[in-house]
Amino acid sequence: MAGFFAKEKVVNKVVLIPVDKITPNPAQPRQDFDRKDLAELAESIRENGVLQPITVRRTQTGYELISGERRLRASQIAEKTQIPAVILDSTSRESAIFAILENIQRKDLNIFEEAKALQLLIHEWGVTQEEAAKKLGKAQSTIANKLRLLILTAEEQRIILDNGLTERHARALLACQDPGKRIEILRQAVAQKMNVAQLEECIAKSSTQKNEACKKRIMIVKDVRIFLNTINKAIDTMKNAGIPAEAVKKEEDGCIEYLVRIPVEHRQA
Repeated sequence: MAGFFAKEKVVNKVVLIPVDKITPNPAQPRQDFDRKDLAELAESIRENGVLQPITVRRTQTGYELISGERRLRASQIAEKTQIPAVILDSTSRESAIFAILENIQRKDLNIFEEAKALQLLIHEWGVTQEEAAKKLGKAQSTIANKLRLLILTAEEQRIILDNGLTERHARALLACQDPGKRIEILRQAVAQKMNVAQLEECIAKSSTQKNEACKKRIMIVKDVRIFLNTINKAIDTMKNAGIPAEAVKKEEDGCIEYLVRIPVEHRQA
């Protein structure tokens, strides 16, 4: 395959460059690479070479990858010393944007990698969600919903990915705002193999139980207030009857303490 490619390093033309001179793109959004998939691609590269060049940009120490990380990794597995590449004349910012866009457009990312890529793209572009949606040809609500997935913790994201749950599962989970309860529900969903509707029902049930518990606590507070008001009214009634009763209220150690003093001479025989 080497004969098909130019060996001089010319910008925007396909050239052969040393694999060990290429560094990863720091803006690469994709983190998970299937080992079996890479092994199969590496075997194909051993037999047929790299059919589609990667893209890189020049750096002070060599080259920085823009797109084609699977091909680069597979070439390393195949122990290739050179790889066909197109050298683009771009800045680090442009390289980051190219890398992110390439992955988003190829749909090579899992749901959380895509959300992180969109977040990074919005930052690199310096645009709003609405402006990013127009650039990408997506609805603004779609961008917003994907970015909301990043509310989930790294542990929650890993559980979702490891167990093959969908983006709809992840979005349903966001209805539970208590992190402790949320991961408990997530583990329950995995154990019981819940579909999205079942997960939504589980979250709704949990929310209803929480609201009922809150109402019960509020009723207890109201009962205490009624009790304290009853004491105060009793003291007022004794005073109106000429009994010099006194009440001292103290709050300490999380408790309310009432001390009622009634002179002995006013005690009934």
